[in-house]
Parts: sequence; C-alpha cells; structure tokens
Amino acid sequence: MSDGAEVTAAAIARLAGVGRAAVSNWRRRYTDFPRPVGGTEASPAFSLADVESWLRDHGKLAEAPLREQVRRRLESAPEGHGPALVRAGEHLAGLRELLNTDPLAEARGALDRMMRETGPAAAFEQLLADYFEANPRQHTLTPEPTAALMARLAGPGESVLDPACGSAELLAASAAGAADASDGTGASGGTGASGGTGASGGPAALYGQETDPLLARLAALRLTLRTASAPGRCAVDVRTEDALRTEPPADAPLVAAVLCHPPYNERNWGHDELAYDPRWAYGLPARTESELAWVQHALARLRPGGTAVLLLPPAVAARRTGRRVRAALLRKGALRALLALPPGAAAPHSLPLHLWVLRKPDGAADAASRLLLMDAAGGRTEGAEPPPWERTAAAVLAAWRAHDAGESVPEQPGVCATLPVIDLLDEEVDLSPARHLLPSGTGTDAAALASVRAELKRTLRRTLDLTATDDPALPDRQPAAPGSAALPEATVGELARTGALEVHLATADPVTTVPGDVVIPVQGRGAAYVVAEGEGGVRLGKPLCLLRPDPAALDAWFVAGFLRSTANTRQASSYASSSSRIDVRRLRLPRLPLERQRAYGEHFRLLAEFEAALRRVGELGGEFVQGMFDGLADGTVPPA
Repeated sequence: MSDGAEVTAAAIARLAGVGRAAVSNWRRRYTDFPRPVGGTEASPAFSLADVESWLRDHGKLAEAPLREQVRRRLESAPEGHGPALVRAGEHLAGLRELLNTDPLAEARGALDRMMRETGPAAAFEQLLADYFEANPRQHTLTPEPTAALMARLAGPGESVLDPACGSAELLAASAAGAADASDGTGASGGTGASGGTGASGGPAALYGQETDPLLARLAALRLTLRTASAPGRCAVDVRTEDALRTEPPADAPLVAAVLCHPPYNERNWGHDELAYDPRWAYGLPARTESELAWVQHALARLRPGGTAVLLLPPAVAARRTGRRVRAALLRKGALRALLALPPGAAAPHSLPLHLWVLRKPDGAADAASRLLLMDAAGGRTEGAEPPPWERTAAAVLAAWRAHDAGESVPEQPGVCATLPVIDLLDEEVDLSPARHLLPSGTGTDAAALASVRAELKRTLRRTLDLTATDDPALPDRQPAAPGSAALPEATVGELARTGALEVHLATADPVTTVPGDVVIPVQGRGAAYVVAEGEGGVRLGKPLCLLRPDPAALDAWFVAGFLRSTANTRQASSYASSSSRIDVRRLRLPRLPLERQRAYGEHFRLLAEFEAALRRVGELGGEFVQGMFDGLADGTVPPA
C-alpha cells in the first residue's frame, strides 16, 4: 500500500454508499474481505487501498464526488485529519506542493480539480466544514450569521483583531463584509474612529490569536485564501498564543475593531499572575469572571474610538462578582450597548447569548450618557415562534446604528430602550435587558383591552354554540353498547399499499404539507390534525408523521378523528423506552363508504373546532386578566 491510509467501518460505508450494518455483513459473508490492519476489536481499521480494491472487484465502490474523495484521503491520513487538512490548505494556497512522496499525493488530482471547479478559498471552506463535522465536540464555532452580525456591528476598519479566533469565523466575516462596507450599508454611522480601510473597502490587516496550534494554522490558511483574490492587499497575522497571558510587544499596533467569542466560565485564565496587569483599567476581574478579562483585553487593544463586539453568556451581565467592573465600564463610557439574542445564535444553543458593544473612550464629552438595551427575542406572546434570523439581525443592527449616531431609538416594550447610565448604577449593576425593559403588555390602554375582551366574548359564545344539545357534534342520545357497532377495519399500512393514502415520516422524507394532509405525532403528547386551507407549505419535522389521503377514497377528518381514538393509539404504541412511540402503520380505520366517512368527519371537525375554541378562551382569558392587572397597577386603566 502506497500511503498507509486506514479507514474505519463508517468510512467504508460512505465509500460504498451503504449503512454500517452492510459492512458488518460483508465481513461475515465474504472470506476475502480485507483483514483489519489497526484500530481495536470494537473499532477496527482497514487499509484504504485494500478496501477500495475489494469494493471495486465486487462492484460495490460508489462513484464519489471530488469533495468526498479528498475527504476520505484526509480522514485516513497517517498523521491525522487536521494536520493533513493543513497540508491540503497549503497546497491550495500555493505555499507547498504535494510531491509524489507525500502521503496525500493520491488526493492531489481530486484536490486540483476541486480547486479549478470552485476556487481555492471555496474548496478549503468545504474541506474545513468536513473536518468540523467529523469532530463536532472538539471545537466551538461561531455560526456564520452571528459572525456576520458581529462584524457589521463593529463597522468597517482597516485593522481587526480576534484574540480568541479559533478557526477565524469572525475575522472571515469581517473580510467578507468588505463589499457591504464599500456601499455604505456596513458603516457604523457613529463616532467611532475606525480609520481607513484597504483598497477593497475591507480591512487591510487581520490579526488573530489562538492557543491551539492546529486551529491557528487553519485560521491563517482560511484568511489567506479568502483575501488572496480580493482587490488590494490584506495582511494576515495569526499567532499561536494565549492572548490573556501573552504580553503584546511594545510595537504591537492598536486596532480599529475587536471581534471576540471567548471561552466561557474559565477559572484558569491567569487571575493570580495577572493581578497587576495594566489592562485592568476598569478593575481586576474576579477569578470567576474570565469573560470580563476578555472585555478589558479587547478595550486595551483598541485605538481610541475603536469598537469591540463580544459574544458573552447572559450571566456576565448579572453576576454580583462582576458588578464593580460593569459599573466602571458604564461610568467611563466604554459599554455602549448590550443586546440579547434569541437562543440558538451560538453554542450553548439553549442560552440567549448577549452581544456587548464597546467603544474605547477617546475623551469626547458626554460620549455615553445612555446605554442601549435590547432583547431581540422579547415582545412576543408566549409560545409564539421567533422571527427569522434575518429580521432579528436587521432590527439589532438598526437599533445600534441609530443609537451610535446619537439618534433617538424608539422604545418598544419588552424589546428595546435606551436608559440613562446613572439609572443603572445601583448596588447590583445588573444589565440584563429583560430586567430593565418595560414588559410587553404593560401599559395596555383601554382600547386594546376592549379588543381582547370582544374576541373573548365571541369565542365564549362559539363554545356555547358548540355545546348545544341539538348540535350535531354532541348528539343528545344514549350511547350504543360497547361492541354493538363493530365495523370492518383496515390498517394504515394496508391502506397505503392499496394507494388510498400515502405515509411520510419526517425522519425519512423531505415532505411539505398541503391542505387536507393529516399530521400525527408519533412520540410524546399531541393529537392528529388536518392541515386547513391556507396553512400548507410547512416542512414536516420530527417527531411527526404525515398521511396524505386520496380524497376519492378517504375523508381527511374521518382519518384524523379515528386516529385520535385512545384504543387505537394504545394498540399501535410501543413502550420500549420511557416514552411511548406510535407505529402509524398499525393504526386502524373502519372500512366505510365515503358518504358515511364524511358524516363521521363532520362530527370530528366540530369537536376539533370546539377544542380549539376552548384553548383560545384560555389564552384570551389569561391575556385579558393580566392586562387588567397591569393597567390598574400602572394607572392606564382607571378602577371605574
């Protein structure tokens, strides 16, 4: 074997385009299947060349795209996926040639074709994405949309630093924003002294610091490839060093902007050895406040008037141990905005992370008498879906630009406000936006409450109408004896085989709903429902199943109603784990003519309407009661 490359069973499955179970079956079934050459008994490794030869001889070698061919070689490289990716990146950047003696020589052809098709920067981005996909727990990445928002908040500048750059998502976003900045849309619009920019409108210098040597090299290659084709000259300087513990050289340049997504909750960040460090102009951070050390480091590396944007956990705005540093940041005018993002903006995805926007004080009088506070996830009714990220980012950016330009930012209850700094300097100095924003729904005027009350009355009347004894949904008659009206039945699986309906599982089918579809949860709580007119076009998600009845054979509400039967779901459920799971194909439906189905379906539809009306009554009642409490308490609704 020429390069000594090895592959696991999972990689063999990708080579052949099959599942891992098929590979295990081949090992048992074929005596000539290659023997392991490494790994462990539980996870053996095989010779890539031998495996490819065997698959080819047995007609099982799938024709892989160029990207997959290169990925296989990088993953199976003797020195490891990461170092091999570095060498591939150096080849793409023209910094080294993959010689015939190089273990990656067999990947050179595919790598060159990939470069010709997509360009060297795009080819490296794809291979870098494959590397992080294969090692998801080893690295914390900043998602591209969040990185782009941070770069735009910082605005254009000729020099940008990320002191904890990882694989350079933030610096890459700053470089990618060159075109945006050149047409004026990326400008901060404020008083920041960001200075000039490169010939392309983007930064002329990108600086990064990273403690992991491999990540530092990957970051440098990424930025070098990204900026190589841009007009003008952009210097790239990524160093392997601990930014907090490494004293910058005396001639280290101050930068126009700092972008940073630092590591969180670190105790061993150098608290004791850095106790007298001159960077702590706003107070020595507590041992538990590593994030505030990064904040002050960012300010120390800025030139006067420069802007820093940091992505931090929400606890940094509220912990008592950091209150003195937060107070000093406010008093000296360094902290300009604190913006809470919706959960999911970056890891940990369950937390609503905060963006801190800071400006290095330049001595301007009354430069920061007010702080912009924003909760981008606020102002929605409970349970409502968050807006698309593009809308959220646009709202955050618009609020910051208006505030930074000294313009008035419209106050939105629960969402946005600017507060006098003096009002925030209490004993806690808790800067959590939700604590200071006027809650949405408070200050409700009488007209708004009257509208809620009117809808509540209409909905209550509808529930009463649906409970009338002469209403077909609730017939006033004696129930039939159990078993006296037994009907012939067919399972959903049998109906699917005859073409009376289609079965789509979210785990297997990329299907979009249309009116008349029946959607049923297969795990957890929830009931089958019919997609109404005007409500289609939603992609099916987990843990849902979609049934698409043929209207000439089945009535949708008839199907949905019988699927809700307790006896039906019980006999089709399995309890292999702590929660039950429904085998949809085992659910049963009566065999009835279409006209009788429609009679049942109308009953089921009215019952579902009654259920929805009851649910809406609860929502409106809660909204009305809370609105009355708030209105009476704040004086907008008089007791009379």
